[in-house]
Amino acid sequence: MSDILSPCYYLAPDFHRSEGAAHVVTDPATLDEVAQRAEVSGAELEMVLTRVNAAQRGWAKTDAKTRAARLHQLANRIEAHDMTDCAILMSREMGKPYPEAIGEVANCAPIFRYYAEMARDEAGKVAGTTQMGSLQFARYEPLGVSVHIMPFNFPILLMCWTVAASLAAGNGAIIKPAEATTLSTLEFMKVFNDMPQDLIACLPGGVEVGKALVDSPKTHAVAFTGSVMAAQAVAEAAARRLKPAVIEAGGSDPMVISAHAPIDVAAAGAVTGAFHMSGQVCTSTERMYVVDAVHDTFVKAFVAETKRLRIGNGLKKSEIGPLVSEVARARVMRLVEDAVAHGAKVECGGRIPEGMETGWFYEPTILTNCSPDMAIQRQEVFGPVVSIVRVPDFDTAIETANDSAFGLGASVFTTDLAEAHAAYERLEAGMVWVNNPMIDNDALPFGGWKNSGVGRELGRMGLDTFRRTKMVIMDHQPVRHDWWYPYDDDWFLDEGGRKHV
Repeated sequence: MSDILSPCYYLAPDFHRSEGAAHVVTDPATLDEVAQRAEVSGAELEMVLTRVNAAQRGWAKTDAKTRAARLHQLANRIEAHDMTDCAILMSREMGKPYPEAIGEVANCAPIFRYYAEMARDEAGKVAGTTQMGSLQFARYEPLGVSVHIMPFNFPILLMCWTVAASLAAGNGAIIKPAEATTLSTLEFMKVFNDMPQDLIACLPGGVEVGKALVDSPKTHAVAFTGSVMAAQAVAEAAARRLKPAVIEAGGSDPMVISAHAPIDVAAAGAVTGAFHMSGQVCTSTERMYVVDAVHDTFVKAFVAETKRLRIGNGLKKSEIGPLVSEVARARVMRLVEDAVAHGAKVECGGRIPEGMETGWFYEPTILTNCSPDMAIQRQEVFGPVVSIVRVPDFDTAIETANDSAFGLGASVFTTDLAEAHAAYERLEAGMVWVNNPMIDNDALPFGGWKNSGVGRELGRMGLDTFRRTKMVIMDHQPVRHDWWYPYDDDWFLDEGGRKHV
């Protein structure tokens, strides 16, 4: 890891020491200094943009078969690479339990394989001709250089989702890692060492670096994941430049527990949905609507499952690590305190774990007696807290779940087939999970409705984000057409204003 523990940036295939300001990276579990990260300078950013654009022009001319082969080689390298150092760094930077960190980086290869073949297969469309003797078709072409502004929670996997699509489409790619997970992102960049020189870069920094990349005329598409406020700023900046952008702005995902729910399974699924990675997942279950007939039974089972979770350093045996920062934990605590002040009941959690005052730990928390007007039901919590609203029936649960500015994902537990179908038809979200929350699929679009974002990652739509179409009309046997200028006199009205027969 020594080559990325000094403030640097990456430009394939090498690391370069940055001239920009250095910032301390702190372990959220121990508050120990891990290392320092860079903030690339303006001169470095411009130099990298120039070089990536030059490299992209060569990559765009590479035939589809060769491009796919290079991406398969990249996937091979990911699978063969020892990801231990990357996973350890991720855990030390943002607190993720090691099994989740190593699982994240180990699962990146398939997306490069998927887009290698998708881009090779989906290269255009031949349309039925509007004129005989004319070949009429659309072809896809790369946009240029894409910018990928990453979140801290899945810094590697989410980066690969959009970078794989962009590279497959023929673009160059510049990654702006999250400040909290810069070191692990740089460590992962080693897998790109065999890709064409200068085609891929990783430029560490904060808001100003991200803003400069989005604003630059040398970038041509944007992928962003983060808060609603930041997403709106990025979307506005991209729109001013008329750049395509895929924006994932987080959510406050609901989960419905039907009267026909399998309680034991639902309780276990709710634990994962609500507390995976300490609730710091865009698709975390934050709001629950439990039908009155099973409310008490479900809450009891949910609390029992939650109390089985171990809290601690992500590099030790624990499911619940620290939150990423003091600011993040303070926000969670404020929302819990506000809910309690307005009548919510703490069923478990609701405090800093005893003996864990060092670090940004918070117990997984279940709140009952909540109402839809509470702040905790209206805002994204992004922490290990779930608020439960008791509802009279399934229809009310769906209606109340939809009463939100967010629309990323939604879950339901039921054994009633009619309810299952009604749930995915009626829930206002970009993704709906029935009896199995938080699953994704490389071949299906990932993204939200409402304030949860625009555009889609993964699937065919994820590839189309990073390419543009060109319509081609080609007459292979040139002839003079009768509708060309000048028009025949018979096409005009006569002096009496009548059409010629």
